[in-house]
Amino acid sequence: MSLFSIGLSGLNTAQNALTTVGHNISNAATAGYSRQNTLIASAGGQLGAGGYYGQGSNATSVVRVYSDFLNTQLRNAQGASAQLSSYSDQISQIDNLLADQKGGLAPVMQSFFSAVQGVSNTPADPSARQALLNAGQTLTGQMRSVNNYFQQLQQGVNSQLQTSVTQVNTYAQQLAQLNSQITQATAASGGLPPNDLLDQRDQVASQLTQLIGAKVVVQDGGIYNVTIGNGQALVMGSNAFALKAVPSAADPSSTSIAYTLANGNTVEMPDSTITGGSVGGLLQYRSQTLDSAQNAIGRLSLAIGQAYNTQQGLGVDLTGQIGGNMFKLGAPVAIANTNNTGAAQVTASISNTATLTTSDYTLSYDGTNYNLVRASDNKTVATAPGAAATYPMTLSADGLNIQVSAPMAANDSFQIQPTRNVAASMDMAVTDPAKIAAAGPMLTTATAANAGTGTAKVTNVASGFSMPASAITATYNGAGYTFIDTSGNPVVPTASAPNPSGSGTDYTFNGITVTLAGAPKAGDSFTLTPNLAGVSDNSNALAMAKLQTTKTIGGISNFNDAYSQLVNDVGSKAQSISIASTSQDAITTQATSAQQAVSGVNMDEETVSMLRFQQLYQANARVLQTASTLFDAIIGLN
Repeated sequence: MSLFSIGLSGLNTAQNALTTVGHNISNAATAGYSRQNTLIASAGGQLGAGGYYGQGSNATSVVRVYSDFLNTQLRNAQGASAQLSSYSDQISQIDNLLADQKGGLAPVMQSFFSAVQGVSNTPADPSARQALLNAGQTLTGQMRSVNNYFQQLQQGVNSQLQTSVTQVNTYAQQLAQLNSQITQATAASGGLPPNDLLDQRDQVASQLTQLIGAKVVVQDGGIYNVTIGNGQALVMGSNAFALKAVPSAADPSSTSIAYTLANGNTVEMPDSTITGGSVGGLLQYRSQTLDSAQNAIGRLSLAIGQAYNTQQGLGVDLTGQIGGNMFKLGAPVAIANTNNTGAAQVTASISNTATLTTSDYTLSYDGTNYNLVRASDNKTVATAPGAAATYPMTLSADGLNIQVSAPMAANDSFQIQPTRNVAASMDMAVTDPAKIAAAGPMLTTATAANAGTGTAKVTNVASGFSMPASAITATYNGAGYTFIDTSGNPVVPTASAPNPSGSGTDYTFNGITVTLAGAPKAGDSFTLTPNLAGVSDNSNALAMAKLQTTKTIGGISNFNDAYSQLVNDVGSKAQSISIASTSQDAITTQATSAQQAVSGVNMDEETVSMLRFQQLYQANARVLQTASTLFDAIIGLN
């Protein structure tokens, strides 16, 4: 081996190393780029007189400075950050809406309650009655507005899922293509790594993980296989399997993600199986916060509407008529699964708003039993055997009645949404101020000549009551009361018993209970008169006013409590997610720093390397110059 060859090998080695350094410097700002090193090895020795003499050096390969452990750790951290960030961004929209003290639902509810109190104070005042109707219109309008906002958020989630699925498919196709290109490039080079293609693939895998929390498995030969959910393949070697955004089989208004089988069919993936990435955050936000918040608003609208409708029906209006409904209300819906094979129809109705939850339900038939499962805790709340059932069949739970028209086919199911969109239908049923039933159905009047201290008071009006045909006179005979109508005919109460406090006796006439108490004298009497004019009486309006503080929801919450609980639940969750997102971002930053410490381009190091290899190049050029001088000297000897 001549000195010329040795010097030339050194020049080539230095030039290759400088090329690598220059490549590093030019890609210092390239996302996903890993610093590269030129591996230099001795060219070996050649046996000569006295031993083995060196033959120079060779650049054997260019490799990435890369840690698979750190890259995997960073990829997972980025997926978790994207999920929490997506969840936090979405839930903040609901938090801002519910917590708005000026434009939110709370001040509108308070204005309505104040208007009810105004009618109870001055039941004959037309302006107070009109103010109540106006406040009711504002309340129902705000309920519809809030529900409409939730609907827009639902549609926004659907749209984002569709866009994300398109991006996922694009990244999956790129990964499959890169797998193929890397395999071909590696084979063409005799096993040398195509570093830039490897970096591109890692970058695409990182972007994919931030979208959908994909799991990357490195197979023999360095091929990336990618799975999602419960192991559904997204990329296998050079093949990519497309996802689809499809209407959910359980609820077509909600978009779900489906994977594609080899035969082209699609299979819907349960939302709970997709975790990580912004898609996982969206699905988690929808199932854990958006659906339940919209359901809570629906339940509140039903609770308010049904309570006031019921109380309105226990009074009389200014025309002497029993009060009609104050509010128009929505109804539960039952949605048939699109995969059902049977012809059964399912309907749902509300039996008790006090025990309603904010959950959806699934009614399914397994071929043996009907099972009603509450979605919020996955608990079976009602069951019925299929073989012994008679149709229509009814299952009841949590204030709901679920009616099945005919036998369901095995594995058929229905999703029950008791309160999801009911607020969209809330409106005022009363538009005439005179139709507000502020008065009670019966007036009690003591005879002026009474000598005792007896009292008479209407203490209860039962749902479905009817007005007495005429006035009733109650006369105390020394031992008890006798009752006669205006024609002198005796009247027998439908029920009589000591009242709960023991201070008197309750007498019930057609669903209206009158308590006669005190110490009457023989001959004392009271007149019980049907309130056919509804004027100058506020007994029913007072009962309406008390509804504001009555524990009408679950027996533990009034209307304000229920709304405050929703605001607090969403606010607490929003804060918790925000804190978790910030914490995860810090972890991702640490993982990024650790990965960049190994793989990132350090300009100071590259500058030093450039100077070192420049000097190496110059030194090898001097070797060639020396060889040339020696050769010239030898030629000159001749």
